[in-house]
Amino acid sequence: MTASEERFDGFVRAASPRLLRAARLLVGDWAAAEDLVQTAFEKTWPRWGRLLDDQQRLAYLHRVLTNAFLRGQRRQWMGEIATGDLPHRAAVDEADALVLRTSILAAMRRLPPRQRAVIALRYLADLTEIQTAAAMRCSTGTVKSYSARALAALRADPAMAELFAEESKP
Repeated sequence: MTASEERFDGFVRAASPRLLRAARLLVGDWAAAEDLVQTAFEKTWPRWGRLLDDQQRLAYLHRVLTNAFLRGQRRQWMGEIATGDLPHRAAVDEADALVLRTSILAAMRRLPPRQRAVIALRYLADLTEIQTAAAMRCSTGTVKSYSARALAALRADPAMAELFAEESKP
């Protein structure tokens, strides 16, 4: 091993217990915490030479650990949760919900990307006009304009008009 690799190995041995405890608080179990710490060390190694002292290295590792955890939380699939018994649920006919969802998604895909983004941020993420403008890096007036145009386009969309017509029938 080179001198740099030996220093890194020593640092890993010294810092691992603290990092494992922090990671365990983040993820909740030891196996996932060990994986998270391993990922943090893997991402730190390429920058090892640029970090001046152990305090800076530890701070960088904590930042990498936190970012890796948050990135993992954003993913769709979080893993399986084993249970002893399967839940007993009555069969539900979800055909109508599927048709509704498919129609809405198709109508949304026909909108221009910025109008689609405004609808998603304003009505699905429940952001204010100001928050939406900040997220899209545009003015509040632009958000209002995109929103009005998108809602008008959705109301005029034939598939959406059929859905609204069906709902208004007694």
